[in-house]
Amino acid sequence: MESAQQLVLDLSSPDLRENALLELSKKRELFQDLAPLLWNSFGTIAALLQEIVSIYPVLSPPNLTPAQSNRVCNALALLQCVASHPDTRMLFLKAHMPLYLLPFLNTGSKTRPFEYLRLTSLGVIGALVKVDDTEVISFLLSTEIIPLCLRTMEMGSELSKTVATFIVQKILLDDLGLDYICTTAERFFAVGRVLAHMVVVLAEQPSSRLLKHIVRCYLRLADNPRACDALRSCLPDMLRDGTFNNCLSEDPTTRRWLQQLLASISMNRVPNLQAGGGFDHMLMN
Repeated sequence: MESAQQLVLDLSSPDLRENALLELSKKRELFQDLAPLLWNSFGTIAALLQEIVSIYPVLSPPNLTPAQSNRVCNALALLQCVASHPDTRMLFLKAHMPLYLLPFLNTGSKTRPFEYLRLTSLGVIGALVKVDDTEVISFLLSTEIIPLCLRTMEMGSELSKTVATFIVQKILLDDLGLDYICTTAERFFAVGRVLAHMVVVLAEQPSSRLLKHIVRCYLRLADNPRACDALRSCLPDMLRDGTFNNCLSEDPTTRRWLQQLLASISMNRVPNLQAGGGFDHMLMN
């Protein structure tokens, strides 16, 4: 811990900061209770925020260099450490720290420095949602995280898509998140359109890990009566016709989820939806 403490002190020195970021991010798993040390030591979080904010000017137009990307991602790795730790997670949230990461998810460049920046930023949000906590979901719903995740699910690398879909899945698994997405037809169809597009892409570039998260998102949506009704017509045929049988052959959990999903949407319609309470009716109004 002595070396960890010295490196944390070094973060406050502009001349020593780059090396301290690199060493701490590489060894963060070795240092017990690094997160409380980072959070409670004077000036450290401010130094990490300084690293993040200093990158904003090169986001648009996109001029992020590999060296800049590596350096800010080392700072983000330390914030992920803070977001993961039970003693600092809620402090991190109440300080609205995730808001500083959202501009990194709002970039369109597919170059390696930007992709690394997106993936590392998603890792911080992923660390927050990993532990089931409605307060975390409530905070995230007050931000632009869902549309930003949907954007990444459409244009990111396979790894970024996987983490972004996991975040959407964890939001949906909370009742607050499911209600939020199914409150309006626009929100539901925004999520449904992206998931359907991903299924089409997966048919050509299979990924069992990504498929697992997509199927789980659909299965959770089916818990909402209006969403379940809409899925009868908008669930991709590729999930019904055996396209992914090979991909599912070694993944009994995803195969079971898909069977449950297909069983849910094949059941009789809920009577009050037949009377005009579904998403289609909402869109017409």
